[in-house]
Amino acid sequence: MGLLILLTSTLLYSYFHPGRVVDAQRLFILKDITLTIEPSKDVKRGTNVSLRCKATVSQSETWELRREYTVYKDNNLIYNKTSISEEILYPLGEARVANSGKYRCEINIDDKPQRPSETQKLTVTGLSKPQLRLNKGVVKEGEEITATCIAPGEMGSFFFYIYEDSNEIKEKQVSSNQAEFKLRFSSVNRRRIHCTYTVLITPYSVKSEESNNVTVSVKELPITIDLDIDPVTRVYEGDQLNILCKVNGLQHSDESVRLLLIQGIQILSSGLTNVSHSMVAQANYAEEFECKFEMGNVVKTATKTISVIELFSAPTLTVSPDEVFQRDDVTLTCKSESYASERLSEDELTYTLDPPQTPQTPSRKGVFSVKSLRIETNYTCVAEAMRIKKRSKTLTVRPKIFVSTPKISVVGRAILGQPVKILCQSDIGSLPINYTLFKDFVEVSTISINRSSQQAHFEVNITSPEDIKQYICEASNNHRHNKQPLSEKLNAIVIVPPSYAELMAVPDESGIYEGDDLYLLCRADGTPPVTFKWYHVGNNLPLYTNTSNDYSSSYQVPSVSKEHNGRYYCEAFNHVNKVVRSEEVTIEVQMVLWKKALIGGFCLLAVSVLVVVCVLCFRSKRGKRDGAAELSVKPSSPKSDDTLTVTLTHDTEVYNADKVVMDSGAAVSVWTKRPPEEDVAIDEESSMVTKEPDVEYTEVVHPRPVDPARVPLRKGTDTVYSELQNSPHGEFDIFKDAPINIFTLTLD
Repeated sequence: MGLLILLTSTLLYSYFHPGRVVDAQRLFILKDITLTIEPSKDVKRGTNVSLRCKATVSQSETWELRREYTVYKDNNLIYNKTSISEEILYPLGEARVANSGKYRCEINIDDKPQRPSETQKLTVTGLSKPQLRLNKGVVKEGEEITATCIAPGEMGSFFFYIYEDSNEIKEKQVSSNQAEFKLRFSSVNRRRIHCTYTVLITPYSVKSEESNNVTVSVKELPITIDLDIDPVTRVYEGDQLNILCKVNGLQHSDESVRLLLIQGIQILSSGLTNVSHSMVAQANYAEEFECKFEMGNVVKTATKTISVIELFSAPTLTVSPDEVFQRDDVTLTCKSESYASERLSEDELTYTLDPPQTPQTPSRKGVFSVKSLRIETNYTCVAEAMRIKKRSKTLTVRPKIFVSTPKISVVGRAILGQPVKILCQSDIGSLPINYTLFKDFVEVSTISINRSSQQAHFEVNITSPEDIKQYICEASNNHRHNKQPLSEKLNAIVIVPPSYAELMAVPDESGIYEGDDLYLLCRADGTPPVTFKWYHVGNNLPLYTNTSNDYSSSYQVPSVSKEHNGRYYCEAFNHVNKVVRSEEVTIEVQMVLWKKALIGGFCLLAVSVLVVVCVLCFRSKRGKRDGAAELSVKPSSPKSDDTLTVTLTHDTEVYNADKVVMDSGAAVSVWTKRPPEEDVAIDEESSMVTKEPDVEYTEVVHPRPVDPARVPLRKGTDTVYSELQNSPHGEFDIFKDAPINIFTLTLD
C-alpha cells in the first residue's frame, strides 16, 4: 500500500513538473538549451554551415538520458534525431540562398518536452549564374523550339524568366532548379535569347544575374499573299470594285489556317486560301484594304490603298435671312459645293427637303421658300445622282419671338437727390434685346441683354419729383423693323427726405399750470409716412413714437406736474432714414392761483404773529427795567375821595401781596385770592383759548417830578393808560364792591 502511494505521488510530481523527473532512483532538470550557427550567421554561397544544438541537464546520478532533438526552419521541421549526448550537429553543407531563414532547436528528455532554444537567423548571399540551352538554333516561321533555363547548384522555390532582345516574353514558377519553355517566332529575323531566375525566401526574393545569350535564326516560309483590286486607279464614287485575296506556296501543315479580307475594322470576307468580294466604291468609306493569312502563330498580310474620287460633295443647307421671326417667310437653300464634272453634270443632281414642305415656285434648283414655324424646327436636305444619296447636316431653325412692349419701373425706392435705378423689361422676346431709355424723348443710354439672367438697369439722378414722369424706354430685337415698342411713362413716387422738424407746446410754455394737459406738436416736411419721436432731455429713450401719413403728429402729457419740467425736442424721418431734429422747447409748470393765495395768507399770518411776539417781548423787558413806583387807586364811585396808595418796588411781590397802606394809616387787605380749584379751572380754560396773557387797560397816574426851585408845587396827578397783566396766580381785586379805574402812581 505504501509503494502504491509513493508511485502515485511520483507520477503526479512528474506530470506537474516536467523539467524535473523524480522516481525511486533518479532526478534531472534542464538548465539550458542553445542553438548556434557555425561558422557565422552571415555567410556567402558555398560556405559549409552547421547547426549545433546543445542541452545542459543536471541530474542526481549518472545515467543515460534519452534526448530527442528537433530543428525547425521558419517554423517548419527540417531535422530530428534521438541521442544520449548533450549536443547534436546538423550540417547544412554548402550553403545556398535557399538556406537563409530563422532556425530554432527543441528537445524532449525521456519523452518529456522541454523549453525551446532562442531563434537564430542565417543569411546566405550570392546566386549562381543561370544557363540557357536551346534545342535548335535555326527554325522556320512558326516552328516550335524548346528553351531550358538552369540554376546550377541552387535549391528552393524559383521563378524563371525568358527574354527576347531584352523584352520579357515568358515566365514560370517551379520548385526545381531548372525550367523549360516552348517558343515560336512568327517573323523572319535573328533573335537573341537569355534567361534569369529568382529564389523565393519568405518574405522576400533574391534575383540572379542574366544567363548567356543564345541566337536564334528564323527563316521565312515559302508562302506569299496576293491582293488584287479592280479598278485600282481613277476610281470614282459609285464604281464597282472587284477584290481578290489568295495564298500561294502553302504546303500541307498540321497548323490551323485562315484567310481574311478586311476594310478598316470591317471583315468583308474569309476563307482558307482564296477569298473574293465585290462592292460599290464610296468616298466616305475607308480606303485601305488588307488580306491577312494566319497559320498557328504565323501571320502574313498584304495591303493596298485606293483613292476614290468623290462624285459630288455632301450638300450644305442654309437659311435666309439670318434672323428669322415667327411667321416670317424664309428661304432654305440646298447645294453641293463640288462635283466631278467629267463624270456628272449639274443637271443630274437633284435636291429634296426633309421634312417635306410645300415649296413655292423655286427660282432655281435647291431653293425652297417656306413659312417659318412657331416652334424650333430641324431641316435636312438630300442630294442624289447616279443612285448615290448624300444627306446634309441638320439645320435647326429657331424662329425668334418679337419683343413685347416693355415695362418701366423703379428698382427699390426713388429718393430725391440720390441716384435712382430704373428697370426696363419685356415679358417675352428672343435675345438679344436692346433697351433704350429716353427722357422727354431724348435718348439717355442703351443696354443690350444677351442672357436671360441679365436685366436692363439704368441709373439716373432725380432733381425734382416731377422728373420721374419724363422717362420712357424702348425694346428692340429686330433690326429690320423700324417701329419698336415703347413703354408707358414712368410712374413712381419720389420720396422726399425731411429737411426740418419743429416742436410746439400747447398751451404755450408760459401758461402751463399744474394739472393741465400738455400737447407737444411735432411738424416736419418730406414724403409720408413720417415717423415722429419725442424726447425729454436727459432720457435717451423716446417718450413716444408714432408713424403718421400727415406732416405732423402730437404727443399728450396728461395732468402735468413739476416733474415734467425740462427741455423737450422731437425727431422725424421717413423711408429715407434721414433723421431731422427740432429745436429744444423748455417746459416750466407753474403753481395754480389758489395755492399761491393760500401760501400768501399763511405767510402774512406768520409775519403778524411774529410781530406781536416781538412787541410783547420788548414790553416785558422794558417793564422789568423801570424803578419802584407808587400806585394810587381811587374808587370808581364819585362819592369817595379816599385815595389808596400802593408802594411798588422791585422787591415787592405784587401778585402775592396781602396788605397795602392807606392814607389813614390803617392796614387793609387789598388783594383777594381765589380758591385753588377756581384758579386751576381758569388756568386750564385760559390755556385752551390762547397762550397770550389777558390785557386790561387802566389809568396810571405818574407824579411829575417837581423842581421846587423852578416850578411851584401843584396839587394833582397826571393820568396815563397802561396795560396790566392779570396774574396767573389769582384775580387782581381791589375793593371788590367798588371797582377801581384810576390809579395814582407816586414814585418814591
